[in-house]
Amino acid sequence: MARMSKHPVLLEISGRIATVTLNDPERRNPVTGNDMIAALLETFAKVQADPQVSVMILTGADPAFCAGGDIKEMNDPDSVFRKEPLAAAQSYVDGVQRLPLALYNMDIPTIAAVNGPAVGAGCDLTMMCDMRIASEKARFGEVFLNLGIIPGDAGSWFLLRRLGHQKAADLTFSGRMVEAKEALELGLVLELVPHEKLMERARERAAVIAAKPPRAVRVAKRLMRNAERMDLPDFLNSAAAYQALMHQTEDHHEAVAAFVEKRKPNFTGR
Repeated sequence: MARMSKHPVLLEISGRIATVTLNDPERRNPVTGNDMIAALLETFAKVQADPQVSVMILTGADPAFCAGGDIKEMNDPDSVFRKEPLAAAQSYVDGVQRLPLALYNMDIPTIAAVNGPAVGAGCDLTMMCDMRIASEKARFGEVFLNLGIIPGDAGSWFLLRRLGHQKAADLTFSGRMVEAKEALELGLVLELVPHEKLMERARERAAVIAAKPPRAVRVAKRLMRNAERMDLPDFLNSAAAYQALMHQTEDHHEAVAAFVEKRKPNFTGR
């Protein structure tokens, strides 16, 4: 087990599950006005590169998941909001836009355990994960238009793919907050649980994934990523190539042997 402390992001790894916690609770875990973005990028890279990790849980230190951008910073003459346009655009490219790329390119499944409000960039951060589980205290808000700005962090790209055009349009153009129960009804989250059970349930779901052959999990994630951007003929070629590789893994042979012998498999990641 490894842990990072005295840091805007905490990392714990146990049983092939990485738990990443946004850790600026006094300010409700914003991604600006602190070192949160750099710390998240460093942590995501560490998790991605660790062959002992098969799944990642992303959550926030109570009481919030993530407040998004620090609104007070918008009045700061030195902030990105007051830079000339080309410099401001580059700040997004070099800053918050690296988060969706890092999460999108992860080869392991990601679960957002949404423990409280997820607002603006915080809402988008949950959308960047493969699955979302929410506590009854969770709230979601694509609130950018309320402040006269737009999602500059790829939020619209993910929201459209998670919810479809009509629901994404409603949340984007209204800028309204969505309570946990409605989030479940909209399909924004996979499951709604009592607040005190959130991390337990997230770890239960993660443990199911962590019990699968590690290399196959990562390849399955890559295959899903390919499915989002390829036409069918190219995707079939990709699937055939990946499948041929999986045939040669020790874990595949172990899975077949365990099935035939009616025993629990012992996967090694080879």
